[in-house]
Amino acid sequence: MKNNSLKEMSITAVLVVLALFVLNPFNFWMPTMAHMIILALLLVVFAVFAIFLYREKPGDERDVLHTMNSGRVAFLVGSALLTLGIVVQALQDSVDPWLVATLVGMVLSKLLSRIYSDKKQ
Repeated sequence: MKNNSLKEMSITAVLVVLALFVLNPFNFWMPTMAHMIILALLLVVFAVFAIFLYREKPGDERDVLHTMNSGRVAFLVGSALLTLGIVVQALQDSVDPWLVATLVGMVLSKLLSRIYSDKKQ
C-alpha cells in the first residue's frame, strides 16, 4: 500500500513539474523553441504513461473503494475546472472548442461506461 502510494505521488510530482516547465507561468526562464518542443513532447509522453499505461493494482476491497472514490473526485474536479474555464472564456466572448469537447467527452465516456457496466453485470 505505501509503496503504491509513493509511486503514484512520484508520478504526479513529475507530471506537475513538467507541466510547470512547459507553461512557465512566471517567466522564470527563457527557453528556446527547441527546448519548448522537447519539453512539450516529454510532457505528452509522460502524461500518456501516467494516464493510460500505469496501472493501479488494488490489494483488497478497501483499496478498490479508495480507487473508485479518487476516480469520482478526479472526474468531478476535472468537470468543474472545465466548466469554470468555459464560463470564463464565454464571458470574454471566445470559448475554446477544446474545453467544450473535453467536457462532453468526459461526460459521454462516463455515461457509456456506466451503461456498459450495467449491461455487463
